Amino acid sequence: MTWPTARLGDVFEVGRGGSPRPIRDYLTDSPDGLNWIMIGDAIDGAKYISSTKNRIRPEGLKKTRMVREGDFLLTNSMSFGRPYILKTSGCIHDGWLVLSPMSEQVWPDFFYYLLGSETLYREFSRRAAGAVVKNLNISLVEQVRIPIPPLEDQKRIAEILDAADTLRAKRREALAQLDQLLQSTFLDMFGDPVTNSMGWEVGDLSDACSKISDGTHHSPPICGEGIPYITAKHLKEDGLRFFDDPWFISPEDHAGIFARCDPSPGDVLYIKDGATTGIAAINRYDFEFSMLSSLALLKPLSDVITSEYLCAFLNDARSRAHLTGRMGGAAIKRLTLTKIKKFSIPLPPIGLQLRFGSIVEAIEQQRAKQRSHLAELAALFASLQQRAFRGDL
Repeated sequence: MTWPTARLGDVFEVGRGGSPRPIRDYLTDSPDGLNWIMIGDAIDGAKYISSTKNRIRPEGLKKTRMVREGDFLLTNSMSFGRPYILKTSGCIHDGWLVLSPMSEQVWPDFFYYLLGSETLYREFSRRAAGAVVKNLNISLVEQVRIPIPPLEDQKRIAEILDAADTLRAKRREALAQLDQLLQSTFLDMFGDPVTNSMGWEVGDLSDACSKISDGTHHSPPICGEGIPYITAKHLKEDGLRFFDDPWFISPEDHAGIFARCDPSPGDVLYIKDGATTGIAAINRYDFEFSMLSSLALLKPLSDVITSEYLCAFLNDARSRAHLTGRMGGAAIKRLTLTKIKKFSIPLPPIGLQLRFGSIVEAIEQQRAKQRSHLAELAALFASLQQRAFRGDL
C-alpha cells in the first residue's frame, strides 16, 4: 500500500522552548504558577507527560513557550528524538521541541509510534550528523518526510502497536518486580545496612576484599575489534552490558591495564565517579577485559563476604545515599579508592550470606528469562513498526 507523504512541517507547527534566566528566580510554589515541563517529568518508557514537579511565575512566559494538551514534545539533544504526548499544559525550556498538530487528521497514538520509530531516529541522526553534540532544530525536523495514512488506517495501526507495546510493558514490570523482590529479601535477611539494625559485626571494606583497585587513568584508543573495554556506561545494577554498545582496545593497550585490575568472575565492579556513582554489578564473564578508572574493582574474600551480598549492599538505596555522601570534587563528583577502602560494612555470618546468594541466583535466572522474552518482544515490535510504516500491516 502506498500512502502520500508530507513534510513534518506541513503536518505540525514545530517550535522550540526557551528558558527564563536565571530559572531559579522564576520558580514558584504558587498555585497560579505555570507548569514547568522538564525532562525529569517524563517517566522512562512512558508515552505521556501528565504532571510536572515545578512551576514558574506567569511573568516568565514571555521568555519561554506555552504548550498544550495534545501537543507532542520531542527531546532535542543528547538522547534526541524521544517523543511524548502531553496530557497537561505548561511551558518548556530549550531542551524540548514542540510539535502541534495542524489538522484533525492526526491520530496521536499513530504519530507517537512514528516519531519514536527507528526510521525517523536514523533520519534525525543523519541530518544532525557533523555536530559536536547532535541536536534537533526546527528546520531539521520540519524537512523530514513522513507517510500520512488515512485516519482509519492510523487508528488501526496504533491499536496493533499498542497491543504489542503492552506486552513489552508487562515484561518490564515483571523485571521491576524481581528487582523489588531482591531488595526486600536483602532487608528482611540483613536489616537496614546503614544503621546495622541487626547488630552484625562491622568492618572496613578493605578487611573484606583481597584487592581494591581501579582501571586505567589513561583512556586508550578505541578499536573496531580487540579486547572488550568498559566504562561506567556499560555497568548497570543487573550486570555488565559489554555488547549493547561494545568498545574494544588493542591487546597491547590491554596488557598494562589488566595487570592493574585483573577482573575475574565473581568480582564486584563499582562506579566511583560521574552521574551514576554508586552502582555495582558482579562480573559473570569468564574472559579478560579492560576498564577505565571510573570503575573500581573489588575482589571479595570468600570466607568473609560473598559477591552477592557485597553487590546488594552497595546497590541498596540507603547504602548508596550514605556512601556517596562522601564524594568530593567540584564539576565531577568522585569517590577515591582510599575512601572506598574505608567504607564501613556490616558482615553477617557467611552461611547467611550464602543462603542469600542462592536466592539471588534464582532471581537472576528469572531475570534472564524475562530479559530474553523482552528482547523477543522488542524484535517483534520493531518488525511491526517497519511493516506498519511501509504500508504492509
